Amino acid sequence: MEGRPHDERELVLRSQRGDSRAYEELVRPHQEIAFRVAYVITRNAADAEDAAQEALVKAWRALGRFRAGEPMRPWLLRIVANEARNRRRSAGRRVRLSLRAEAEGSSGGAAPSPEASVVAADERRRLLGALETLPDDARDVLACRYLLGLSEQETAATLDLRLGTVKSRTARALDRLKEAYDRA
Repeated sequence: MEGRPHDERELVLRSQRGDSRAYEELVRPHQEIAFRVAYVITRNAADAEDAAQEALVKAWRALGRFRAGEPMRPWLLRIVANEARNRRRSAGRRVRLSLRAEAEGSSGGAAPSPEASVVAADERRRLLGALETLPDDARDVLACRYLLGLSEQETAATLDLRLGTVKSRTARALDRLKEAYDRA
């Protein structure tokens, strides 16, 4: 069928044969989430952009080792997460977590009241402040699961953890977050 997007397996095979246009088409749907994963880990937009771009280059070079029948997203996000962790470690500094607040869609076309906006902004600041107090491993798993909306399986692949580890870290991190939020 003409005009139908190529399926991922076909794009992987073409990319593995050196077709750079197929690779661009293959990774295009994953670029935003790749940046967001890198941002969650580095907590810096410039570092996240660099990490995501470098990860895409590394993925291109490593594409020969990718199994064509496997899903691309978890494999690619693992490379992104590793590159972002490397940048965070090499930077030797902790940057305040300042996630971009996505514009919230208003329900029914009505704008929220100024009071509701102030309360929501205060709660968001309080929650992000509590999240920032958590250790990196706890913050990373919660950010992947709840801020980026990754499944447990995708979080495990992205952070190179076992599924059971993601589940247990999530439970412990949520307990820690609740305690930190209550103190804030």
